[in-house]
Order: sequence, then C-alpha cells, then structure tokens
Amino acid sequence: MRETIIERNTAETQIKLKLNLDGGTESAIATGCGFLDHMLTLFARHGHFSLCADCKGDTNVDYHHTTEDIGICLGEAFAKALGDMRGIKRYAHIILPMDEALILAAVDVSGRSYLAYDAAIPTEKVGDFDTELAEEFFLGFTRAARITLHIRQMAGSNSHHIIEGMFKAFGRVMAEACAIDEQYKNEIPSTKGMLV
Repeated sequence: MRETIIERNTAETQIKLKLNLDGGTESAIATGCGFLDHMLTLFARHGHFSLCADCKGDTNVDYHHTTEDIGICLGEAFAKALGDMRGIKRYAHIILPMDEALILAAVDVSGRSYLAYDAAIPTEKVGDFDTELAEEFFLGFTRAARITLHIRQMAGSNSHHIIEGMFKAFGRVMAEACAIDEQYKNEIPSTKGMLV
C-alpha cells in the first residue's frame, strides 16, 4: 500500500495528514479554511486519493501559513508514499475546462523541485481566501514532493472557477503520473537509475 501519515507542528500550524495513493475517494478535510477544504476535496476526488487532513493554524492572522503548510505536508506525503518511485508513469498532462476557465497542468515526478505558475486571477479573494495563496500551496507542494509542475490559466474570468480548475487538473495529473505502469513496474523511470 502506498500510504503514509505526516505530522508537522510549528508555532503557526499543527497538521496531521494521511494519504493513500491507491485508496479510492474517502476524504475528511478540516483545515480551518472552508475554501481550501473544498479545493483539497476536489483534488482528492479527481485523483482518486484517500486524503484525511486536520490543521489547527493561526487563521486569526490569515490563511497563509495554513495553506502553505498543508501544501508542504501533502508534498511530503506524496514523496514518502512513492518511495523510490519504481514503476510509476512519471509524466502526465491535461487541459481541463471548468466552465469558462481552461487550465493546463503538466507534471514530471522527477525528484527535482520546480513550479511554473501562470495565472491572472481577477479578484484578490474568493470568500475570505486570498487568491494569491493558490500559488503558495503549489510552491509548498512542489518543494516538498520534489516534482516539476506547470500550471497555466489559458482562459477564465471567474476566480473560483480558475482555482477549482487548477486543483481538479492537479489531482488528475498527479494520479496519472503516480500510477504504476504494469509493463515496467519494477523499473525506475530514469536512465540514471534513480530520480533526483
């Protein structure tokens, strides 16, 4: 089973996160930020991951630390669950529509951290969530998971739809890239013999 539990405790957040890459669609997410809960639920559902996350954060300040640290913990969980990445497909991409929004997402589960994020979200907030925090989430994730991720907004005028499209696309590319390729299930998908 590709399953792991991550616990992270700082002066800003206390997080416990459980991830099963092959675990279906069970999710129980309570970050203290309703919009982030919604996005993580979409991510888990579209990736067919089992994801449980509980966060107590300094939301009296804002949602910055909560969002970034959840990204870090989720990235750590993926890295740990994937281990040496033997047998994974490694690459995936999608162009995903969400009403008027159109999102491109591409990933290389490479062992190298890089985020290319290109979005012009038209409002500063969705509800009480600062829209700039979407990028902070993906930065935290890519650094901790050691993946290369490209997310590009190709169209969109509704901030909620744009961010929702990002998280759905992210779930789907992570599921595809992390899937085991049965034909090569005993191989590391790199000529180096390891992914770094």
